[in-house]
Amino acid sequence: MARRPHRDEHENHERWLVSYADFITLLFAFFVVMYSISSINEGKYKILSETLTGVFNQPDRSIRPIPIGEDRPRTTQAPNDDMQQGGQDSRDAGDPLTQIANSVREQFGDLIKSDQLSVRGNELWIEITLNSSLLFPSGDAMPADAAFDIVEKVARILTPYRNPIHVEGFTDNVPIHNAQYPTNWELSTARAASIVRLLAQDGVDPGRLAAVGYGEFQPLADNANAEGRARNRRVVLVISRNLEVRRSVSGVGSAKAQPDPVLRQAGTQPAPQASNEAPTAGAVKSPSPAPGG
Repeated sequence: MARRPHRDEHENHERWLVSYADFITLLFAFFVVMYSISSINEGKYKILSETLTGVFNQPDRSIRPIPIGEDRPRTTQAPNDDMQQGGQDSRDAGDPLTQIANSVREQFGDLIKSDQLSVRGNELWIEITLNSSLLFPSGDAMPADAAFDIVEKVARILTPYRNPIHVEGFTDNVPIHNAQYPTNWELSTARAASIVRLLAQDGVDPGRLAAVGYGEFQPLADNANAEGRARNRRVVLVISRNLEVRRSVSGVGSAKAQPDPVLRQAGTQPAPQASNEAPTAGAVKSPSPAPGG
């Protein structure tokens, strides 16, 4: 059988065009990338970075679209009263006193419903009132077992803030006379000091704390009946906007203090940062200057 003649394959002299085209494409892509990163929009970059981080750390966010650019309002209507009220609520939500009050209400909803704890206040201070039966045995200032858990939760709420705190102790008018507590003055003060000590142990800066006892002399209810006496036996944590407010409230007690114009002016100032420096021996620390002067 005759062999088929061997035919040389035609050599393709244009194969280099494929590699060249790939090179040109990659080079074009390189310059496009370089151009795109030459002027970075920090806002878009931050949004993209946070979104990518959330995608890897929170799988539920992977289905959300990545927002690019500024969010535009979906309506051109002027804001109405409800929207303005919402803006005011947002500003109030950023206030430390409002945040503390909301956290306490959220944490102790069950005690609030049972009237064993209450939260009230104004623009200058808030009061957290606890029934003494939650914290102490009758006629004693040694904290009960339940007090440690309650005070620990309160301390976790108060620790991140700088606002001054003073703890007020109150009793009913039933006389007490023993070697440890000759009168209700000593009992109420000892109870306030016990709560202050627990707050400090749970992480609240001791420089923010003060204890004061009012004995039986600032009742909330009539001491003539058991229900009234139970309401009068209480411990009140007063969280003030600053030291000037705390001193004014401490002078008369939170139950009788009124947010007068002078206190309102003081309330616009932030609480001072606690100093870690010890005073020089023999030096007298001058009082803080009055607001506005």
